[in-house]
Amino acid sequence: MSSKDNMSTSQAGQKGGQKTSQTHDKEFYQNIGSKGGQNSGGNFANDPQRASEAGSKGGQNSSGNFANDPERASEAGSKGGQNSGGNFANDREKASEAGRRGGQNSHSGGRNS
Repeated sequence: MSSKDNMSTSQAGQKGGQKTSQTHDKEFYQNIGSKGGQNSGGNFANDPQRASEAGSKGGQNSSGNFANDPERASEAGSKGGQNSGGNFANDREKASEAGRRGGQNSHSGGRNS
């Protein structure tokens, strides 16, 4: 096994950076750094129109809300109500106990049973 095989990623990066810095001057790095910031296609700093369009499309196409599909919203709400763990439709005793506790803890006092 050579020492190259035991080198960490960080160490390899440092070694490569040192070697490259021997062949290029400070001006070279300033120049490529400047170009990279100006020409970045990943941000919208130089194109506000494109940024506006992207934001608008994102809001319209969001699958996380039901603004454009009221039927889907209604269906989801109905399913949520049916499957709710807080629903007492099938457990009268649980409902009665919850009502008793609520009455005891209400500001109006309620009656104690």
